[in-house]
Amino acid sequence: MPGSDLFAELMARDEAEIDLARACLLISQDAYPGLDVEGYLGEIERHAARLRGRLRETPGAEERVVALNQFLFDELGFSGNAGNYYDPRNSYLNEVLDRRTGIPLTLSVLYLEVGRRVGLALEGVSFPGHFLVRLPLRGSMLVLDPFAGGEPQSEVDLRARLRRVIPEGATGPLPVDELPLDQFLEPAGKRQILARLLRNLKGIYREADKPERLLAVLNRMLMVAPEAHGELRERGLVYQRLECYRAALKDLSDYSRREPQAPDIDEVRAKLVELGALCARLN
Repeated sequence: MPGSDLFAELMARDEAEIDLARACLLISQDAYPGLDVEGYLGEIERHAARLRGRLRETPGAEERVVALNQFLFDELGFSGNAGNYYDPRNSYLNEVLDRRTGIPLTLSVLYLEVGRRVGLALEGVSFPGHFLVRLPLRGSMLVLDPFAGGEPQSEVDLRARLRRVIPEGATGPLPVDELPLDQFLEPAGKRQILARLLRNLKGIYREADKPERLLAVLNRMLMVAPEAHGELRERGLVYQRLECYRAALKDLSDYSRREPQAPDIDEVRAKLVELGALCARLN
């Protein structure tokens, strides 16, 4: 897997030391093995440097957000790809930079990376159904949608988003419109952002029935979240489908050991018997 050692080294760092853009580009190397990671990082830095040169007389955070939005979305032409939302290219940062279009998550990563380089303390928000960005201000919080050109999100906007993704009755006696918004606006850490990116790709490649690509995504996922035992199970099943029986046996054995009370444990144990027999024939 291209760049796997570098990616694993990044994931071994403390959260604050993870280079988010670099990690996203290393994920892209699975689909683009010859990808020039440093070249794309340089492109992000050049965008930020151009904007920094214009902001010397712009001390206020709100004014900097306006300038960032104008630069990225009006001048450079980045936009949300609503017409072909599930195109896997939307989830690869190199393609977002090349094609200047993406999904909420990848456009938010670009927004965060350029914004932070021009002095904005932006944070990702793993809002249900739609990734957003927030900027803490003195006594308030500005919530922005990079998929919609950095448009500020009002409380009305945010509650409307919640109503679209939370089924009626799922919140118990408290209606969606009465739920405290703060619980949905917590900042997302870099590992959370990477895990959400990989979940997007996992869904795309599972739906498209591309097990080799799915395997690469699951390998990355287990570096981001080694405790994600469900991903370990799924990787074992993908290995089995690809006739990598020893690797499948190891993953499903590890899953069985870590999740002995899992609802699917009987099914997994039956597969272990089957895989054990297959591996014995390979000897």
